[in-house]
Amino acid sequence: MLIVALVLAVIGLAALVMAVVTSNELIAWVCIAASVIGVVLLIVDALRDRSKSDAGEAAEEDAVPDETDDVEDYPDEAPVAADYDDEAPVAAERTDEDPPRS
Repeated sequence: MLIVALVLAVIGLAALVMAVVTSNELIAWVCIAASVIGVVLLIVDALRDRSKSDAGEAAEEDAVPDETDDVEDYPDEAPVAADYDDEAPVAAERTDEDPPRS
C-alpha cells in the first residue's frame, strides 16, 4: 500500500508540473485527486499497522507468565553469624615451607 501511495505522489507531482506549465484545470484536479487518494492510503496503512501492533502487544502480554510465579520468599531476618561459628573454617597455620605472601 505504501508503494501505491508513493506512485500516487509521483503522479500528483507530475500532474502539478503539467498543470502549471499548460494552465490546464483538468490536470490540476488530477493532481489534487492523486494527492487525496495517497493521503487516504497512508492513513489506512498507519491505522492497520497500529492495530497489528496493538494486537501483537496484547498477545505478547498474554504469553508472559505471571511474575508472581518466579518470586522467592526470603526470611525477614538475616541469619546471625553466631549461629555459624561451629561451621567456620579454621585458618591454616603457616609453616616454614610456605613461601612468604606479598
